[in-house]
Amino acid sequence: MKATKFIIMAILALASLGFISMNIEEEPFPSVPEPNIMADSVLRHVVLFKFKEGTAPEKITEIENAFGALPSKISEIADYEWGINNSPEGLNKGLTHCFFVTFKSEADREIYLPHPDHQAFVQLLGPSLEDVTVVDYWTK
Repeated sequence: MKATKFIIMAILALASLGFISMNIEEEPFPSVPEPNIMADSVLRHVVLFKFKEGTAPEKITEIENAFGALPSKISEIADYEWGINNSPEGLNKGLTHCFFVTFKSEADREIYLPHPDHQAFVQLLGPSLEDVTVVDYWTK
């Protein structure tokens, strides 16, 4: 009996000093949001093209137009923009065209990548492409 009283008193003393938390409603670990669900953020799919030397300007225009048509064909594309490099630094390594495809989720990107309209665009692009760089990131 004395041992039980001693244990109870020791627990209460440690709890009062903050060594033991008596709040059992508290979660043991804070919840962590899923990495692919970012509040106030969007997923950017950045694509940079270097065309083969000698690619006809008309072919490049056809490719630009085909890429620009994808948002009207693939509803998962939340936003789209593109432009041609004009940096004076000369660090583009021959990459001339930059395309930003915006998604609201990684699931939307997963639908876009194998989508038949995207794959048809890739087939159109392939013969004219010297190099490509792709970077995806969540905006901050």
